[in-house]
Amino acid sequence: MRHIAVIGSGPAGYYTAEAAQKQFGDDVRVDIIDRLPVPFGLIRSGVAPDHQAIKHVSRRYEATALTENVRFVGNVTIGQHISVAELLDLYDAVVLATGAPRDQPLEIPGADLPGVTGSAAFVGWYNGHPDHAALNPPLDGPGAVVIGNGNVALDVARVLAKSQAEFASSDIVAHALAALETSRVNTITLLGRRGPHQIHMTPKELGELGQLQRAAPMVDPADLPPAADDAMLEPGLRKAIAHLRNFAAAHVERPVQIVFDFFAMPVAIEGDGRVERVIVERTALDDHGAAVGTGETYAIPASLVVSCIGYRTPPIEGVPYDDRAGRFANADGRVLPGLYAVGWARRGPTGTIGTNRPDGFAIVDKIAEDMSPGSGKAGRAGLDALLQSRSVDVVTFRDWQQIEAAEIAAARDGAPREKFTSVEAMLDARPH
Repeated sequence: MRHIAVIGSGPAGYYTAEAAQKQFGDDVRVDIIDRLPVPFGLIRSGVAPDHQAIKHVSRRYEATALTENVRFVGNVTIGQHISVAELLDLYDAVVLATGAPRDQPLEIPGADLPGVTGSAAFVGWYNGHPDHAALNPPLDGPGAVVIGNGNVALDVARVLAKSQAEFASSDIVAHALAALETSRVNTITLLGRRGPHQIHMTPKELGELGQLQRAAPMVDPADLPPAADDAMLEPGLRKAIAHLRNFAAAHVERPVQIVFDFFAMPVAIEGDGRVERVIVERTALDDHGAAVGTGETYAIPASLVVSCIGYRTPPIEGVPYDDRAGRFANADGRVLPGLYAVGWARRGPTGTIGTNRPDGFAIVDKIAEDMSPGSGKAGRAGLDALLQSRSVDVVTFRDWQQIEAAEIAAARDGAPREKFTSVEAMLDARPH
């Protein structure tokens, strides 16, 4: 019997478990370990609450989780309840699938002022992640600045701009919904260091901004390259630029404006005890397509700044780490003998949810190459004995189903669920 431990229950973790089943059949046991009592990682806490169709992929992971040779081991923290070294003694292979849940730091003066937050924290706040549920972002001023030109920046802007009615079928948590209902934000500025042709926004997410009930996207026509230049772009980006051109041509008056500010680089954040303004330097593209400052600066009033500039994988004691890349040091997924990394923990925060599936299958191929059958390691039984000796309150997938049932029962009308926002509440929802 082969024994594999996967640390992290998000897409990369479950795709790795699925791949192990296909590779080894009944001759494998996979334990998926997570520090939270609830599975599915960024599907639960990263995907926007109004993108319910994307969350349906969790049903695929559920099918894997309910098989005999895959098990969810929730409420277990690596480095606190058990170490990676101990897991390597128990399992033939240990796979790091922890994702990249920490914000890339915004390294400009004033980035530590109250009112500045990273997107991981802000998204975690409106998705009810226990680490960020108490964030309480300031929504009492008219201006918000969102730094970044990717889909996460679009999610943040869209959530800030939506009406209460537009959240009806979403699973945004109650505390965020209540805060947004009294929000005074009416101008949301999206800052991008480069131009429209350099965005990392997909057509679907951009198109959604044009369908909002009380908000209108604004693009300065002068920021757009000549239309003929769009022909050189790949099809998806070309469709995205078409949306920006439509936004520039439209003159829609709405209570809330979403302003695309291209060629704009934040250089400082100022305020007396809290955020009051973002100082921005106008940029131009050099011959290599990089943004360089022009020396022209201006201020954007803001009481809230959300930085959407990327994510990092948190280091784990004893695991080689690439500090510059913000992920585990690895060679095509191999970290140390018997230790592997997959998904964002391996390659950094790039790609879509679906990108993690071939990644998971590729790492299992490497495990199959490296693993000698019949190692005699204790695997699941050894983990259970160790956690029991340390009085760890382990959450199973069946327990999670009870937690989920309680969340569904607590949902407001039209919503799929009302998430528990603390570990204690999740644990209390289990049958006693």
